[in-house]
Amino acid sequence: PSPRGPVVPLAADPGVWSAGVELGRLMTGIQLRGAHGGVRHRLPGGRRPYVRATVPDRPESLAYDPGEEVLSLGTGRVAPVPAGAWDFMIGGVRILELWFERRAGLPEGTEPGTLAAIRPPGWRREWTSELLDLITVLALLAELEPRREQLLTDRLLTAPTLTRDDLHTAGVLPPPAAARRPASVLDHHEEGPEGQFALI
Repeated sequence: PSPRGPVVPLAADPGVWSAGVELGRLMTGIQLRGAHGGVRHRLPGGRRPYVRATVPDRPESLAYDPGEEVLSLGTGRVAPVPAGAWDFMIGGVRILELWFERRAGLPEGTEPGTLAAIRPPGWRREWTSELLDLITVLALLAELEPRREQLLTDRLLTAPTLTRDDLHTAGVLPPPAAARRPASVLDHHEEGPEGQFALI
């Protein structure tokens, strides 16, 4: 962070840039969970988390046993759950706990009788499938964290970066006027009967 907001260093070294792009593609592929023709990833060793005991209709608690690699949702049990998936945080928030709270209970500060207080009558089957996917994604992203950290601290933050002047010289800045305003269907060339066009 800086007084002007987040700063994204643009590496001048093509090798550093390529390493960042490669890692970014790998992380994006994991997050897409096989969508768009990608590979559906598994935990290391080909393991996959499974439901070992059915999640009850209204699980009231979420707990993790690192020794057994078991995630407990009330009396329901899911395993194996690597510690990296349980410990995965963004902004100081444990993602699995946040995910559970948003499905199993009322968000903090929710007023009774409001739309936000309307919840499903019980645990949905698709939530269990979603949870199994999320565990795999978080575990794999956690495994990549040392590599991401090393790229950031050992290479990107110490490598030469492109400056605003470099981007002006290359013609990247300033952006064209069209890039500064919202897209509009009115800019589209009309075609078809009576000047109609299809929005896809």
